[in-house]
Amino acid sequence: MDLTYRIARMRRKALAATRRPMFRAGARECVPMSIGIAAWGLVAGVAMAKSGMGIPLAILMSVLVSAGSSQVAALPLIAGDAPMWVVWATVACVNLRFLVFSFQYRPYFAHLPRRRRVVLSYFMGDTIFALFLRRYPEPKRAPGQVDYFWGAAVVTYGAWQLAVIAGIVAGNAIPPEWGIGFAGTMALLALTCSQLRTRSTWVAALVAACAAVAAYALPLRLNIVVAISAAVAIGVLAQHTRGKDAS
Repeated sequence: MDLTYRIARMRRKALAATRRPMFRAGARECVPMSIGIAAWGLVAGVAMAKSGMGIPLAILMSVLVSAGSSQVAALPLIAGDAPMWVVWATVACVNLRFLVFSFQYRPYFAHLPRRRRVVLSYFMGDTIFALFLRRYPEPKRAPGQVDYFWGAAVVTYGAWQLAVIAGIVAGNAIPPEWGIGFAGTMALLALTCSQLRTRSTWVAALVAACAAVAAYALPLRLNIVVAISAAVAIGVLAQHTRGKDAS
């Protein structure tokens, strides 16, 4: 009875949240981006299906990881029997951006209980981050911020998981001639460019691209690690330089 009551209470809260204006605003603004998210999710699902991973395990990985770039980066390493430390290092480097996202979100959500912040962090993605900062450029609390985040998160997460599962189930039936991989790459590129707003971010992106090409011959796709490390180093250097200029 207690469990039934809790489920009913959570359902009432969820329905009440969907009626709030900022929840609807977040969902509405995220709908156009969901097309690119779905394309990239389909690519990730197809890649997981073609890696030889079983359907249940692939779906479990999608739910637990819920990060397309990490999944796509880890799959060829796992399939190639790469050492576990290489897989972990690659995924950690790919996900370093979420530390930056968390730091940027702190002024908005630091007042929330830790449990709620942990739940929010699971749904924190590139698209939501870009839309959220565009809606709230000033790093301070304002009414409706949590509702806006959840509205965008519901659309983003739903589009992502549905596309990934569709790619996993129908992955082997999708011919390469459809160019799904190219479409997903372009979608990811569009999401990345939407976050390049300052000169330092453009420089970091250019340095990462050059480093990835220069280190392409490295085994186990370690050029990804090199590119991310170079971009982070440039970002830290730029931040340090701005701090000196300000003082």
